[in-house]
Amino acid sequence: MVDPYLRQSPLAHLHLDARAANDADLVGAGLRLSERAHLGMINVRGVAADPAFAPAFKKATGVELPTAANTTAGKADGVHAIWLGPDEWLVITPPGREHALADKLRAATKALHAAVTVTGEARTVIRVAGANARDAIAKGCPLDLHPRVFGPGQCGQTILGRADMLIHQTALDRKSGAPSYDVFVLRSFAEYAWTWLEDAGREYGVQVVAAKG
Repeated sequence: MVDPYLRQSPLAHLHLDARAANDADLVGAGLRLSERAHLGMINVRGVAADPAFAPAFKKATGVELPTAANTTAGKADGVHAIWLGPDEWLVITPPGREHALADKLRAATKALHAAVTVTGEARTVIRVAGANARDAIAKGCPLDLHPRVFGPGQCGQTILGRADMLIHQTALDRKSGAPSYDVFVLRSFAEYAWTWLEDAGREYGVQVVAAKG
């Protein structure tokens, strides 16, 4: 049974829904922030070189296994897989779908050298978007986020300020050039990361937007 504490958003006390309603008509903000609370997360370990592993992974998840370093596969607002290392991936699902998908992964890989662990309660996700999203994150992140080297579908494990994070660029608006990122942080660092991002974006204008699963 999941601890009731873990069923709550780690940012619930910041009343982000009320702030989003208050900011609904705000225009011109260079930074848009929202929490993607309760996404399903499944850690998968396996042998990418095993010819049976990638097909089993795709059969269970519906997405290709990303084998190139720092890449992702699948739809950012649906089921997708994030490369963490040569033998490790993080599978993201919409809220409530992680346990069923984990069971499918275990069944598909039971004859292989693999491990499947549901880990979603450990982290939350902050979506950072807008014309100045890259500028704000770059204030506290040593990773090179220039669009020539880091674009949609790419990811990296790095830091934000003093907190460890996993960052995934989910999209790039072709018309405006504004990027969108999902920032994964441990629950214990969620408030720190949120307030750090708000402070970093203050010069551009910050809008809190309604949460999306």
